[in-house]
Amino acid sequence: MSATDEHDRAEPTIPKLDPSTTGTVKRALEGEITDHLGYDKHDPAGRGTGNSRNGTRSKTVLTDVGPVEIDVPRDRDASFEPKIVAKRQRRLGGVDEMVISLAAKGLTTGEISAHLAEVYGAEVSRQTISTITDKVIEGMIEWQNRPLDAVYPVIFIDAIHVKIRDGQVANRPIYVALAVTCEGRRDILGLWAGDGGEGAKYWLHVLTELKNRGVADVLMVVCDGLTGLPDAITTVWSQTITQTCVVHLLRNSFRYAGRQHWDAIAKALKPVYTAPTEAAAKERFAEFTEAWGARYPAIVRLWDNAWAEFVPFLAFDPEIRRVICSTNAIESVKARIRRAVKARGHFPNEQAALKCVYMAIMSLDPTGAGRKRWTLRWKPALNAFEIAFDGRLAAGRK
Repeated sequence: MSATDEHDRAEPTIPKLDPSTTGTVKRALEGEITDHLGYDKHDPAGRGTGNSRNGTRSKTVLTDVGPVEIDVPRDRDASFEPKIVAKRQRRLGGVDEMVISLAAKGLTTGEISAHLAEVYGAEVSRQTISTITDKVIEGMIEWQNRPLDAVYPVIFIDAIHVKIRDGQVANRPIYVALAVTCEGRRDILGLWAGDGGEGAKYWLHVLTELKNRGVADVLMVVCDGLTGLPDAITTVWSQTITQTCVVHLLRNSFRYAGRQHWDAIAKALKPVYTAPTEAAAKERFAEFTEAWGARYPAIVRLWDNAWAEFVPFLAFDPEIRRVICSTNAIESVKARIRRAVKARGHFPNEQAALKCVYMAIMSLDPTGAGRKRWTLRWKPALNAFEIAFDGRLAAGRK
């Protein structure tokens, strides 16, 4: 057996370069040396060629996050000159972008460290990774205080619940305000942490912050029965209509009903929220009360309490109803955030939770493909808003 064969047998097997991971340093370097030698590791075709793999050498390179160690393959006659990490190259960019991207997907610091070790061959400590992701906090503060448009057709306000360890692990809401612009674009205005006991004073603070950032008028705010929010909306924007999310109202109704009755209740409530007028909706709701009120009085009480914020959209045409009777516009955003939050489990403090949610938001639709579809979907509704609200949108474009 030749010395070359013995050496190749002693080395741990490294997978061939996978096309899906060509951007990673470790496998890219392995691919480079394969191209240089003309054969894969352990390939019999390499015997007698006069050159072979000769292990690796450790090399320290400076990155955006500090020095890291990587393993560079070597060959026996020292003719291999890598391009990914060239000889005498002492700087490797893009590590912080990768760390932030992985964190935005919900990976923990330990998981990110293991990932970098696998694909880069680089040892990056958990503390270093935490330092990298802390870089986004400055950007988050700037984003949270950026100037906003003067007028928005609709703002959707909803909550994501996260687990925060504050003495003990407890569910805490993080509120997301998503607006639709006068051009039909989606714009997330900000994030606010709560404790679950928010009232009018809390919401007055949030909405005043938005007004101070430039929001002079909002046509409608769609939300899920958040205590004190309607009063705060009236105080800050006197002409704004508060609309309860019908989908949330239905979901909350099901909480009071046996699962075997969900389909029947949904069918009985549909004539209420699809009624042509408020008067017709009242008649249909009276019929629902007669049929189900004795069994589920809590559902009747829920709708009675929400009625004032439920009925506004009944005064508008189908294009407006279609987009404001639910918070579907914000559901895709919430789904992306939930994936990141769920992967993390719980957070040590409020700032860590906000940082995770912010990074998830910043990673939304990086190619911009979804923005075009979103804008096209909103065009009919925006035309209807323009007519229904007597030129208030036009004033916002000036």
